[in-house]
Amino acid sequence: MKDFGDLMKQARDMQERLKRAQEDLANAEVVGESGGGLVKVTLTGRFEARKVEIDSSLTGEDRGLLEDLVAAAVTDAAQRVERMQKEKMSAFTKGLGLPFGLNLQS
Repeated sequence: MKDFGDLMKQARDMQERLKRAQEDLANAEVVGESGGGLVKVTLTGRFEARKVEIDSSLTGEDRGLLEDLVAAAVTDAAQRVERMQKEKMSAFTKGLGLPFGLNLQS
């Protein structure tokens, strides 16, 4: 029965590492951009927009174009956050066959 206890301890330790990684990801910031960098949006790992930067050369542009560029930058940032999360979390579940978010605490 000692082996099972060791296995459960390892599982709980991994759960703690996963929790810390999820917290790190939630606090991370990712910048998405569009228009060749003319519009940049910074999102957190929780997909919250932190900052929007619009190049001053766009102030005279058509408003519709500017809105499209901001939307594209937000989408780009969200996709980058998702990729970052998948990359970081796959390191924990790789080779174990465990689903993401498995709760091993009693």
